[in-house]
Parts: sequence; structure tokens; C-alpha cells
Amino acid sequence: MNNVNNVTKRFSCALLLCIGLTGIVCAQPKAPKPFGPIPNENQMRWQEMEYYAFIHYSTNTYTDQEWGYGDDDPKIFNPDKLDCRQWARVCKEAGMKGIILTAKHHSGFCLWPSKYTEYSVKNSPWKNGKGDIVRDLANACKEYGLKLGIYLSPWDRNYAGYGRPEYITYFRNQLRELLTNYGDIFEIWFDGANGGSGYYGGARETRKIDRTTYYDWKNTYQLIRQLQPKIVIWNDGGERGDLRWVGTEQGYVGETNWSLLNATGDVPEDMLRHGLENGDSWVPGEVNTSIRPGWFYHTYEDSRVKTLPQLLTIYYSSFGRNGTMLLNFPIDQRGMIHENDAKASKELAKVVKEAFAVNLAEKKKATASNVRAGAKDFSADKALDGNKNTYWATDDAVKTASLTIDFGKPTTFNRFLAQEYIRLGQRVKAFTVEALVNGAWKELARQTTIGYKRILILPTVTATQLRFTITDTKSSPIIANLGVYNAPQILIAPTITRNKAGDVMIKASDKESVIYYTLDGSTPTKASQSYNAPIPAAGKVTIQAIAYDPVSGKSSPVTTEKFDIAHKNWKIVGTTDEKADNLIDGNPGSAWYQPQREKMPVDVVIDLGQEENLAGFKYLPDQARINGVITTYEFSVSPDNQQWKLVSEGEFSNIKNNPLWQIKTFNPVKARYVRLRATHNTQNNDAAGYAELDVLTN
Repeated sequence: MNNVNNVTKRFSCALLLCIGLTGIVCAQPKAPKPFGPIPNENQMRWQEMEYYAFIHYSTNTYTDQEWGYGDDDPKIFNPDKLDCRQWARVCKEAGMKGIILTAKHHSGFCLWPSKYTEYSVKNSPWKNGKGDIVRDLANACKEYGLKLGIYLSPWDRNYAGYGRPEYITYFRNQLRELLTNYGDIFEIWFDGANGGSGYYGGARETRKIDRTTYYDWKNTYQLIRQLQPKIVIWNDGGERGDLRWVGTEQGYVGETNWSLLNATGDVPEDMLRHGLENGDSWVPGEVNTSIRPGWFYHTYEDSRVKTLPQLLTIYYSSFGRNGTMLLNFPIDQRGMIHENDAKASKELAKVVKEAFAVNLAEKKKATASNVRAGAKDFSADKALDGNKNTYWATDDAVKTASLTIDFGKPTTFNRFLAQEYIRLGQRVKAFTVEALVNGAWKELARQTTIGYKRILILPTVTATQLRFTITDTKSSPIIANLGVYNAPQILIAPTITRNKAGDVMIKASDKESVIYYTLDGSTPTKASQSYNAPIPAAGKVTIQAIAYDPVSGKSSPVTTEKFDIAHKNWKIVGTTDEKADNLIDGNPGSAWYQPQREKMPVDVVIDLGQEENLAGFKYLPDQARINGVITTYEFSVSPDNQQWKLVSEGEFSNIKNNPLWQIKTFNPVKARYVRLRATHNTQNNDAAGYAELDVLTN
């Protein structure tokens, strides 16, 4: 991983006249030497992709689950409009460079007709068992000029031999099928979820494995690289791969982000977020998130697709911070990317294209405080020539340097882009950006790492010059590209909350916007009701709202919130802790933790104040802490707080990495009291925390 691969060798001589005139041959200035770990060619190709898609699709799509147990009948998999060409077309129009398909998720159901299991599309009604989604997608990717990646879950909740040595043979056989029958694969993705409850061929039990040793990753990697020499490996399951998870599925990596880790040793979550400044291996970060709250399709999330401002935040917080952006599309029950998801991704592509259409710095006059001695090939203007393979470089001993861009006239901008020439290593530790405004320098940003690409959102300013100053570096800086842009303003959708009394509050992200809303399901416009005070809403209500800018005439995306019965008459039973009310106050920012003296399982009982016709419940973990996140539960109802009926039990799948609203439904039942029993949490201790607990009524 750390070998020098195709480092550009460039030489120049500033004193050509001395040849033949004095008999002295000038010494040729050499390109800088690599510093520290550097990317290999596979990692460079991957890094330059920048943005690609995840596709999650399985039997889960038809059972409303995030993690299937492995016992679903393959006959439920029967999409009527499955169209891999539509997937590829949407991804291409969204500006993506590839697609990673969940060929097999934890349930074990295979989207290709694997000859090693009966639990696959070959035993589904779809195409009379003759279909192969991996094949169809491989062909579609080729047609649309996209690269194909494969997700293969190491955990298989269906396979009878999981947890025993024979499963490794099965796992590798499936790898062989996927990596030999479908052309070039740019990335193989192994989920970190390993072992737990499952069907396991009918055993219906819990199986635990040591994820660091069970899969024999060393030999598994050897097989992968033999079958696909140009592949990169993503693994959160033990053995270090070519890429790293960034410790969250929320769509961001740390502002300080080194593409380095150590080849061995545990990786704390904070290190995943930021990398390791002095790591001994090149292991860059991939930012994965879903365009919806969940990874698999759920109808109730059709109104929860991320808004344009949310997607832009992810954009700037992923490969705008030296990562790549892996955005998931949950395929719907028809077998297509839903219209709402496609629309959102195309809106993002349009806005990004507009924001970066004109580089205001390209080929402008540039001067630097230091340029590598006698080397025109490394001059300041090389950072502004739009060529990723040329760069501005300083003398080896230089640790601080500045480059000034002269726009030639007052120029308005609000974005700044910088790239290091990472083939020679990641070097910059800190930098500033300043603008010359009315003859005085004004600091706009003070930041840390750059890496492959760093994009900063700046306050809008009009200046005649911009000064980029490297204030600290591990070795002499090498800057491949600088860009300056003026991105159009994007209005942020308002937030909608309801308090315990049932009053709905709508808040804009700025003071200038006017809020308009509707209660009848129609899309709000500036002709709708304007928001001036809390809206009483004790019963079920759907509120849609926009923020409107009177100056520009632009509107934000629509925010939609659906509320069930209000919590005005609710009471927490069995505790005297006043903070317990936080879990029913309607504020996702407040939370309550049960006393540490209580041991799992622990109960929360709510008196709803009157009998209700219940059809489900919702649980939101504390949004500020990772402790006390419930993973398995039992939910019961009662007419009198004496006689209890269990109506739902199971797990909150993937809640550790995606701690958002968990929604569970059940057959309607009348009751006044509800009880959520926490039986296990993400950290295997006795903590149980709640931001909100709510019910769904029929």
C-alpha cells in the first residue's frame, strides 16, 4: 500500500544558456520526494470517483425491515417493474461514478442465482426464478459508463452453518461467483455487523463469532486481490482494508481528516472520524449515508427523503473534507428508485454544477512566498491551471508558505477549494484563507487538513485578491489545485416540532425568511397561511411548511411532519424523576436516562390518560450520546396497568450506526397504558436512554 506508484518525474533547468557557453551543465531541480504513506493506484482511482451510489434491496423491502432474520419466504420477492437501467440512469444523472449493490444483506437472501444456496432470486417468482439482478446491474452500469461495486454481508442469518468453519468456504465460494462472473468490480464492501440472532436453517438461535479471526481475512483478501487486482476493499469487520468507515452513517467525516491509520491495532471511533496524523498506512475515509432515514425502503419514509440543504451539507462534509460520498438509494417495492429519491439526487447534482461551474481563480495571476528553487514546473500558477497532475511546490525545508491570487478586479465569492498532490503524501496540517477587501486583509477561514480535496463554505465577500497560507505542515507543501467559486444561495427548510401540550412550532434557519404552511396535505406557497404563532393541534395532523425569501422570491424545500395524538394528558408511571417527562415533551433535543441502579431489562410505563386504539410505537434514542441506545425490546399494552399484553418484540436494526426514529407497527388494540421494556443496548451494559417515545393510533 505504501509503495510509490507512478509518481510524476519532472525536471527543469532555469539556466539553459549556460550549456555550451560555459561548459557547465546545470543541475536539474528534482520533483519532491514522497513523504509518509501514499495511495496505491487502486486507491487513487477510487478517490477520484468522489461520489457513487449504494443500492439496498432484498426481501427486507417487502417486510418493512432493516435487518431480515433470514426466515422470509423467497416468494415474497416479486417486483413488477424492476429496472436496473433506471437505477443506473438516475445515478448517472445525479453525477455519480459508480454503484455498489447489496448482493447479499444479513438475511442471506442473494440477488443473484448462487449455486451454493437455495435462498436467492432463483427460488422467487420474479422472472420465474431465471433472473439475476447482479447481471442486470452490471450490464446497466456498462451502458451508462458507471463502475460496479459489490456489498456481501459476512453475517448470514439464513445459512445453517454460520458460526462454524464450513461457512467460510461458503462465503468464499460466493465471493468467487461475484468477483468472476460480472466483469470489473471497483469495490468490495463488508459490513461490520457480525453474529447475533437468526434463522440459521431453522435453528432460530443466537450465534457469536470473533469477527477479527473467524473470516480469516488475510486469506480472504488474498483471494479477492487475485480475482480482482484493481479492487479496493472496505471492511469494518476486523482486518484493515484499503478504505475506512468514518464512524457514523449520518453523512460526515471530521473537519480534520487524515487519510492515514496504522496497519494494525484497534481503531477508536474518534480516530475513524479524523484518521491518524502519523499513521503508517494509507487508509482514506468513505462517508456512507442514505438518502432516507433507513437503508431499505419503507413507504412511511417517502416524505422523509433528505432535502437539498441536507444533501448539500453531506456533500461538503464528505468529499469536501477529503473523503468520498457513498449515497444510498433504497429500491422500492416496484423494483425502482423512488421518484422522490431520484428528484432529490438530481436537484443536488444541478445545484453542485451551478456552484462550481466557474472557477474564478483559474489562470489568474498567482504569486507565492516560496517556489522550489529554479523550477518553473513547480511555480505558483501550476495550482491554478486546472491540471490535477501539476502542482505548486516549495523548497524541501519550507514548512510555511503562502500563495496569493490576484483577480484583477473586485470579485464576489463564497467557496474555496484546495487539493494536495496526494501521490506524494498528505502533508498540510493547518492553513488560512484571507481576502483583500477595500485594501485590507480579512481572514475568512482557519482550517486544518486538506488531502485529496477540501472545500470550504465562506461568508460571501467581494475582494480583489485571495491569500492562501499554509501555517503548518508535516513536510514541504505540494498543492495541485486551488479554486474559488460563487455558489447561489440555498434556502434551508424550516423545522417543525410539537410540544407536550399539542402546540406546533415552526422555525426558519434565518430571521429574514417568511414561513408559510398548510394543514390539508397541499404544498405550501406564498399564498398559503403565514406562520406567526404556535398552532394548536391536539389530534392527528400533517403539517407542511416552507421558508420564503421576499427579496429573491425563492422558497426552501418543503418540510413535512406528521403528528399523532398529543401528549397533553400523558404521565410517566413508576418514577418520581421530573426529567422523565423529557421522553414525552416533543423535543428531540432533550433526553432522559433511567437510574443506573436499575438493571436490564428496564421498563418505561406511560399512562395515555384515556383509552386509545393503538397500532404502533416510535422510539428515538438520545441524539447527543451513544450510551443507553436500546437495541432489543418488548412492547406491551394494558387497560389498567395490571393486565399486560405483549404486542411487539424484536430489535431496532442498525440503530447503533443510524440512531434515528425507530417505528414499529402491530395489529390495532385498545389500551390506556403502554410499556416499553429495554432488554439490551448497544454497549452491553444497563443504561437505557430516551429522547422521545410516542405511539401510533389507528
